[in-house]
Amino acid sequence: RRARGRSRRTNSGAMPIPPVDTLVKYESPIMITTTKDARIPKNTKTKSSLAGTAASGATTSTKQIEDILNAILPPREFQDSQALWIQRVTSTPATRLDVITLQERLDKLLQERQARETGICPVREELYAQCFDELIRQVTVTCAERGLLLLRVRDELRMSIMAYQTLYESSVAFGMRKALSTEQGKDEMATTIETQHTLIGDLTRREQEWRAKCESIELRENERRAREDAKHAEETAFLNRANKQLKQQLDKFLQEPPSAAKK
Repeated sequence: RRARGRSRRTNSGAMPIPPVDTLVKYESPIMITTTKDARIPKNTKTKSSLAGTAASGATTSTKQIEDILNAILPPREFQDSQALWIQRVTSTPATRLDVITLQERLDKLLQERQARETGICPVREELYAQCFDELIRQVTVTCAERGLLLLRVRDELRMSIMAYQTLYESSVAFGMRKALSTEQGKDEMATTIETQHTLIGDLTRREQEWRAKCESIELRENERRAREDAKHAEETAFLNRANKQLKQQLDKFLQEPPSAAKK
């Protein structure tokens, strides 16, 4: 990766300090021009062509190793107020002490930058990516073919992480849409429930009114039926008494002798 930025100077003749601290081991900065508009030439060699070059011969020269390293880890350039500087990764083979130092620096930076131990953490991801790049550099210096293979593994891992990140972002967006839809549906359902409660209250009130009317009508009908029954009983009793009196008179009339009747 190429990092550009304004460097810091301790005095007018001192070498500038690179703007970005990294776990990848770089050589000392080299001033390439005093013109601010100048740029380092692009490395036109692709990774596939470098892989073919590395596999074509039994041994790999130092120049080829440097070209492969510059393709894997492009030089970074930065400028100060007077010059443009370039800094390439070093092609010096790593020793056991370098690996131990790399591990100690990784642990120190993780602690200093307060990287989270679990979960998604951009700081931890960046530091481990730099550590992996440094390991690729160390392996490439010793064996270019192995370094290029590790480069393929790194690129595949990055593509997988990007795919997972895209999937995660799309799932988060889908979850947000579903949550908004659920909230909207919840509001509509609450409105519907309130409307139904109001309707139930109206129907309950109407039911009570009709029940009161039915009870009132039933009470009036019972009273009317009681009055009619009493009146009917009185009429029946009166007719029975009249019938009984007429029957007694008829019996008495039939029992009288005929002579008495003629007189």
